[in-house]
Amino acid sequence: MEKGYSEHTVASYRLDISDYNSCDKGEAETITLTKDSIRRWVYGLNSNKKPASVARMISGLRQFCRFLVRENYLVTDPTASISMPKIGKHIPVFLSVDEVFSLIEEPRGGDRFHLRDTAILELLYSTGMRVSEISKCELAALDFQQGMVTVLGKGKKERLVPVGNQALDAVRHYFPQRQSLIEAKLKRGRLHADDPLFVNSRGGRLTSRSIERMVAGYGQRAGIVVPVTPHALRHSFATHLLEMGADLRVVQELLGHASLSTTQKYTHLTIDHLMDVYDKAHPLK
Repeated sequence: MEKGYSEHTVASYRLDISDYNSCDKGEAETITLTKDSIRRWVYGLNSNKKPASVARMISGLRQFCRFLVRENYLVTDPTASISMPKIGKHIPVFLSVDEVFSLIEEPRGGDRFHLRDTAILELLYSTGMRVSEISKCELAALDFQQGMVTVLGKGKKERLVPVGNQALDAVRHYFPQRQSLIEAKLKRGRLHADDPLFVNSRGGRLTSRSIERMVAGYGQRAGIVVPVTPHALRHSFATHLLEMGADLRVVQELLGHASLSTTQKYTHLTIDHLMDVYDKAHPLK
């Protein structure tokens, strides 16, 4: 609650601490948090897990130990001298502009929720929102007059993101279906305290998992070779903006990145694009 972490982060940290507990506890009733015991645990992790997973698990235990120090259960942090594994640079998966257009055009009249699904795809690409942010988005967060959406991001930090006219029109076309689903839910006596922008067949909030399945399904139907996920659309949003000359710090604000270094992973993609254009266009190349 104090850090404003998402439910997924909290659950992951809980699993990390439980994993250390099960490895260290053995037959004893108490947990020993010492440098040696933690090093043994990390050594075991390195033998069967990827570096990114090991780093995440160390981070979970480190957060717990820092909490224990703050609350005076520990004098010093035993994880302070534990080094993080080196993680190789990950190249984000993104779609070409043509692939994005073919994906957005894939929902058709024969699909029961084609209006809703089109609106989701348009909004994902127009704003670069995370799938969790789309799922949690309330109707009141969308300002049609200003063409903006208020996004509740990681750490419960709010940011304003512009929304394109095409995405706004897609959401407007979806509204009649949304209203009918919510009214059907009210007739069944199911009250709701929130007002989600995107709802499922029962009039409840559409989950992140459902959105991921929907996006992947349309990606397969469109014949796109790379894995199509909501995050791939987020990567595409950032990459295409930078390719068209957008400032890196502006893209950072739009994506809701706390650190510019997180956004910089997209710069190599634009460099590749520039080199490709140079190779094709320069007369002496």
